[in-house]
Amino acid sequence: MPLKTIVHGFPLIYEENAKGGVIYLRDDLDFQEARVFFDQARQRGVAQFEDDADHQYTLSYKNGIYNLVRR
Repeated sequence: MPLKTIVHGFPLIYEENAKGGVIYLRDDLDFQEARVFFDQARQRGVAQFEDDADHQYTLSYKNGIYNLVRR
């Protein structure tokens, strides 16, 4: 079942296996750094990134909601 949270003011839906990506966006990056990924997802549909442990994630945007999945 998808989980929901707010990261730096952006509504985010994610699966449990993508929790590391949520922690990375929320705790490791400041607002300006995380905003780059959210802006790219909104403008291009997706933004890909990896966390400090080299786990890879895809942040997508549709209908005002961001969705985070682990690749």
